[in-house]
Amino acid sequence: MTKFEEMGFTPGILKSIQELGFEQPMPVQEKVIPLMLGDDRDIIALAQTGTGKTAAFGLPLVLATDPEINSPQALILCPTRELCIQITGDLHDYSKHTASLRILAVYGGSSIENQIRELKKGVHIIVATPGRLIDLIGRRAARLNNVHTVILDEADEMLNMGFLDSINEILEEVPEGRRTLLFSATMSPEIASIASDYMKDPVEVTIGKRNSSAENVSHNYYLVHAKDKYKVLKRIADSEPDIYAIIFCRTRKEAQDVASELINDGYNADALHGDLSQAQRDAVMQKFRVRTLQMLVATDVAARGLDVDDLTHVINYSLPDDSEVYTHRSGRTGRAGKTGISLSLVHLKEKNNLRKIERLLKKPFKSLAIPTGSEICGKQLFNWVKKLENEPARHEEIDKHMPEIEMKLSGLSREELLRRVVSLEFDRFLDDYRHGGDIISPVRDNDNGQRENGERASKGKNHGNFSRLFINLGKSDGFYAEQLIDLVNQNTRGKKVPIGKIDLMKSFSFFEVDADFAGELISILNNRKFMDKRIAVEPAQGKNGVREKNRNNAGRPVKRFERRNGKKGRRELQRTHFEY
Repeated sequence: MTKFEEMGFTPGILKSIQELGFEQPMPVQEKVIPLMLGDDRDIIALAQTGTGKTAAFGLPLVLATDPEINSPQALILCPTRELCIQITGDLHDYSKHTASLRILAVYGGSSIENQIRELKKGVHIIVATPGRLIDLIGRRAARLNNVHTVILDEADEMLNMGFLDSINEILEEVPEGRRTLLFSATMSPEIASIASDYMKDPVEVTIGKRNSSAENVSHNYYLVHAKDKYKVLKRIADSEPDIYAIIFCRTRKEAQDVASELINDGYNADALHGDLSQAQRDAVMQKFRVRTLQMLVATDVAARGLDVDDLTHVINYSLPDDSEVYTHRSGRTGRAGKTGISLSLVHLKEKNNLRKIERLLKKPFKSLAIPTGSEICGKQLFNWVKKLENEPARHEEIDKHMPEIEMKLSGLSREELLRRVVSLEFDRFLDDYRHGGDIISPVRDNDNGQRENGERASKGKNHGNFSRLFINLGKSDGFYAEQLIDLVNQNTRGKKVPIGKIDLMKSFSFFEVDADFAGELISILNNRKFMDKRIAVEPAQGKNGVREKNRNNAGRPVKRFERRNGKKGRRELQRTHFEY
């Protein structure tokens, strides 16, 4: 691996690198920096956000800028105010021990008059959002005739935000002989068009796979009923006590509603969306950066420019329609060689969308079981024990009270004392999950394409030895395939019970179940209740599983609905038959 000391930087820049704690070049830096310091070829760099791109172009840019020339020599375009400010700050850090460089951030939402004054004083590097720079060019305040390097950072995001025309207009203002570097997470047709129109024989650098998410991000999903999304989100948060996550929502209203519910339930959370003022957005983002907030609920547009390291999770409360948007979201975790988790809450209507994203990423997503109350309580308990173990005791504050405390607790054994302390800490939490019940997923597939946990074992075919059972619930009871599967799930926790063919009648039904579980299932379900109706389950008898006595659940003869077969005059029992 090439070291920074071997790349040709000045002692001043190397000192800045050392102070910033950069030990070894990251992959994008190792590839891009030698190219920038070598010849003058244009460069296309495909890499996720958070992979070290700013240093990859920023360090060589500081080296190549002449402080004696009192005009803009380099232009960096980026999509948002926040990223603009961040890049400017990084460049100041890189140039701290070199000849004084004047670096100016220009963006909307701040005084344009102040920016014009700074430009008149003379700047060496401009970091700008496209809209504000167009305004400054129109006022003849920003003159770009001496620019030798143009950098398009997060070009895909700028295009997503509708800046294509502005980028084209800006690139027409810079000299034809300039050097252009384009950084993007994905290579879309629009990006390719910019490269074709404004770049000369660019060399392409790809970190990871083209149009892929970060390699060290695991992609998982929970299959949920739409009505259960928020409940599942809470369970995710409770099962990960150290969670530090961005939760993506489809709309501003959804983001605000989810954030409000989390806050009301006592979580360290807040919302970030377009209805907030700039001051409110800045305040929320600052709280999130310093980890005052554990969870930030945001829309895609609002989260652009928010560059935060060490995220543990990215959670898709709503799955995006655009596969590339998913790539951007998931790329916010798993940075700088660390691992991250991308979780999606998916309802059945979104399964096709999920498969499209899988095909784009060329990665299968792992289906996860919704955390049970017992699992969550265990994780929370041991997390608390860990904190208790590592928390330093403030002896000087409690020593004087210890004799009295020891006397009052002397009648309790160590085991009983621990039990009471834990109970006191977790009473409310344990009660919430003890009495709240578990959340049942809709029918879902495991990673092998097989159905799990009380779900259909096959599509109209029996794989294995199945027994056919009668149950005294039918469509008139609001009892359908989904309700049957939920009933099995609820009463066979932790077991995978394959279910075969289901026949739904008006007042009763038949279903196939793995023979190994049949006896146990009959025993468990009998005398339980469904919608205030007592359940009766027994082996089906006779041809095609019809019970020999042809009686319904109350012991009364089954009412026959007859229809005439036109040709033979044969009478048949009319019933509904479903195969899944």
